[in-house]
Amino acid sequence: MLSERKDLMDEAMATPVDRPAEQASPAATKAPHPASARISPAALREFGQSALLLLLSLSGGLVLWHVASENAWDFGVNFRYVPTPSEVLDATISNISDSAFFVHIGVSIRRVLLSFLIASGLGILTGIAMGRSRIARAMIAPYIEILRPIPAVAWIPLAILMWPTEESSIIFITFLGAFFPIVLNTVHGVQQTPDVLVRAAQSLGASRLAIFQHVVFPAALPSISAGLAIGMGVAWFSLLAGEIISGQYGIGYFTWDAYSMVRTPDIVLGMLVIGFLGTLSTAAVRALTAPLLKWQKRTR
Repeated sequence: MLSERKDLMDEAMATPVDRPAEQASPAATKAPHPASARISPAALREFGQSALLLLLSLSGGLVLWHVASENAWDFGVNFRYVPTPSEVLDATISNISDSAFFVHIGVSIRRVLLSFLIASGLGILTGIAMGRSRIARAMIAPYIEILRPIPAVAWIPLAILMWPTEESSIIFITFLGAFFPIVLNTVHGVQQTPDVLVRAAQSLGASRLAIFQHVVFPAALPSISAGLAIGMGVAWFSLLAGEIISGQYGIGYFTWDAYSMVRTPDIVLGMLVIGFLGTLSTAAVRALTAPLLKWQKRTR
């Protein structure tokens, strides 16, 4: 009798390891870590191929640039006065040792950020109003369509007369460059909201504010994000136009001053810095708006 009780107690206290495999709990089996299954070999291979193609493309462009400048090619496009990549590299090393070069970059970045933030706020609000209200669209659209085709350079004389300082006139010109793409893309996104979703929300008793918050605005976010990215690129273009004409600091002024003093390596350096800053700022805009667009990946 005692031996039977002892056998029963031993069986009850047995761990899952001591039990037969068919009796082990499924929960005891460890699931693979989600991070290990997230990056597949195919994704790594695709990333490696893209990086290799990027490296080959940049290397090919540098080689072509060096050969064209070194041999002074003149086949419709004259490379006789274009500096070689090594000369631009020497100019880069010389300028980064001078604090004034970073002052130019910092001033341009500050101007773009301030102008872009103002343009984003007003542009999105204006676009939403035009997209949701027929009256607002009828009143605002004529101004947008008339002013939008005017290039930033054409605004410079009037902006200098309108604004009290050169700094405010440059910010105004940069603001105009970013404002119109943001407005137009916001209007497009709001107007493209599926009517079936709006009617479904109305049938469920949603208010106008709830419909806008949970239906219209999320549906318009992809177009708004595209407008912000485009607006950032146009903002840099407009900023440079203002800095060249009326600025005393900024990377646009640095490039124009290099042209005036015939420092061709500095001209190319200024152009490359502008391109790098524009690309970096556009990528930053896309990265900041990406969390708001996660629902797109879930619906694919």
